[in-house]
Amino acid sequence: MIVDLPDSTVSKISRALVSVREEGGAVALGRVLTLIILTREEALEEVIEAANDASREHPMRVIVLMIDGADADSRLDAQIRVGGDAGASEVITLRAFGEAGSSNLESLVTGLLLPDAPVVVWWPNKTPENPATTSIGRIAQRRITDAATKPDPSAWVADLGKNHAPGDTDLAWTRLTHWREQLAAVLDQPPYDAVTGVEVRGAASSPSTALLAAWLRLMLDVPVDWRYLPEDEWTHGVKSVRLTRADGEVLLARSSPAIACLTQPGQPEHDLALPRRSLRECLAEELRRLDPDVLYGRVITEGWELLESATRETHG
Repeated sequence: MIVDLPDSTVSKISRALVSVREEGGAVALGRVLTLIILTREEALEEVIEAANDASREHPMRVIVLMIDGADADSRLDAQIRVGGDAGASEVITLRAFGEAGSSNLESLVTGLLLPDAPVVVWWPNKTPENPATTSIGRIAQRRITDAATKPDPSAWVADLGKNHAPGDTDLAWTRLTHWREQLAAVLDQPPYDAVTGVEVRGAASSPSTALLAAWLRLMLDVPVDWRYLPEDEWTHGVKSVRLTRADGEVLLARSSPAIACLTQPGQPEHDLALPRRSLRECLAEELRRLDPDVLYGRVITEGWELLESATRETHG
């Protein structure tokens, strides 16, 4: 069910939500959080689809906020989606025009938040430099950004630690979960020789490459040689990780965007499924935890500083 509410107010939207539940039988029971999404018109359906898919694991209320036309007359248009059009969530789309979108954005969503439920904010593309200090970011327990959507992903990743606050995370980190799991599994198997060197390679469009290098530098406390590959060599995502140990080298390298080959001394090669993760998968994972991701914070601050220090020494 979709209900359009042109030229509306927050109080009218709240009353319409109650009416929709009464008339359509939709209920808000079991909603575990409020997800606020600040996005652009052209990405609207993609982010709503990702949120709807994630809501099957995390029933929630979704508030999508778009700011349009700073020079337009002040107006707030809304749309409510429930039932089959909203997965296991309620989706409220807000389009703020003119002064309605230039004032405190918090006032547009406060009256629509689920009572006594955590708030998560997601910037799929329109990301402020310091999310935690924005009016919307201040009311959230978790704040999700995505370096991969930036014009210069590598520069964005390099600056993540400068403005980091507990509760911040980035989907460039979430996309590394399976890589980290595979590498940890390799090191949990005999022989247990210490890693003495690491090499990481990835596409120039993949900010996850830098975060993987920073994680390995922090966790293993060894030098990490990492760099982005030219587009004609590798186009998307992390390409490979090479671990050097006394008994030889361990190589986990993608032969295609979905398959990686694991090569270890004295063992046959293994092909592993290692596809790039979808937006829905990454969002659902981030919504599983509402406490600060301490390891992520250490990676983008301590781990990144260790990488940068090594770079400065090399070129100094």
